[in-house]
Amino acid sequence: MLIFNIVENNMDLIKKLKQQPRQGGVPQLNTTGIIANQTFTLAEVTALAQQMAQQMLAEQTAVTSNGRVFTKFDVNNDIVSKQTETVTAGMWSDGIASLTTFATSSNQTTSQRRYYVDVYQENPANEGSAVQFSLAYGHALGSGSDSQGQLNDSPSKAIYSQYKQLLLNKTTNRFSTTNSGSTDSIYVLNFKRNRMRERLDPGNFELPLISISSRATNATGSVVTGSSIVTLIDDSSLSSATIGDAGRVYNIVSGSINSGVFNTAAPAYYGTVYPDYGVLVLDGNVLDQKLSFSTVTGSSVEGNNHFVLYHSISGSSFFTNPATSDPYGFLARNSEKITSTHYFVRIKNAEYNFSNNPSYVTGSNGQIAQSTFINDPKTYISTVGLYNNQQELLAVAKLSRPLLKSFQREALIRVKLDF
Repeated sequence: MLIFNIVENNMDLIKKLKQQPRQGGVPQLNTTGIIANQTFTLAEVTALAQQMAQQMLAEQTAVTSNGRVFTKFDVNNDIVSKQTETVTAGMWSDGIASLTTFATSSNQTTSQRRYYVDVYQENPANEGSAVQFSLAYGHALGSGSDSQGQLNDSPSKAIYSQYKQLLLNKTTNRFSTTNSGSTDSIYVLNFKRNRMRERLDPGNFELPLISISSRATNATGSVVTGSSIVTLIDDSSLSSATIGDAGRVYNIVSGSINSGVFNTAAPAYYGTVYPDYGVLVLDGNVLDQKLSFSTVTGSSVEGNNHFVLYHSISGSSFFTNPATSDPYGFLARNSEKITSTHYFVRIKNAEYNFSNNPSYVTGSNGQIAQSTFINDPKTYISTVGLYNNQQELLAVAKLSRPLLKSFQREALIRVKLDF
């Protein structure tokens, strides 16, 4: 097809073909190549086409080597595509990895707060404040929340059913915790989607919880915390993930990022984590036993259990972690797989030494403004534009600082596109 296009669009080649002796036969268009009512062999057409193509390329190179505007990439040597890497960053606002301040908002309606509570990194009234994660309580039978007169429609049952459908296999009806079995009572921590990027980074979260010495039933704020603190991580350092309908699943165990799982021979299990969905599911029964949550499981009783989890997390920040001498913080990082294409922009010494910027010339005849540039032109490269074959601008790469270009200097610029 390339040969046909060259022959079709070049009158010089057509003239040369006409000068060749006829091979006989009736003039017609066939696969051997017919031009101007003459028949030639495929070998003749191919040889002449290649000759003219090389001549045209040489002429184009000679004309544009000193005044080039566009340079076509060599696909084999200048472009490296489909390079993937995993990038992690702090989960919280501004890319920080440790959250030590927590706040809730009165802007949430009473109806919303019956189902979940949003947690901010600072006072929601402040500029820059944003939701970091949300907390909810679920019960398979609807206990611990009031249905408000609607039969079998309590918030706790809705929460349990929602996360069961989202995270569990279709044949599984209950969440379960290693060594504790299935449970009807769960506490859910759901990372904000824009904080998580693609997924929660396994092995890179640490959730501190403080025990509850006493709590006020049916209250969202009257909670008194104790002084016993546990930190929870996943067990990705011990075993591979279980693969389910929601992707990878790890156990939540007692431990720390620095020290790993505590008591690896017999870990203390607290629930399960679904990193691909950014969800932690904590067993309510285990939290009652180990941290005295005293989860309200009465029928049609508004227990506000998720606020107890909030106070357990936020209350831990008032204590100092002896391992780091810093306040206990909720540590978490996100993870994202990025696919990149690298474009190597190679600029030879004789190329791109002149500018089409109007300030480069002066006068009606377009004389070079700087007399020193007449025999020794200089430009400063600040931007690289990537175009398609129709010369439509697709992407722009900005250099950190302008790059001097002259006949004595060559340049190699790498442009990286992530997607």
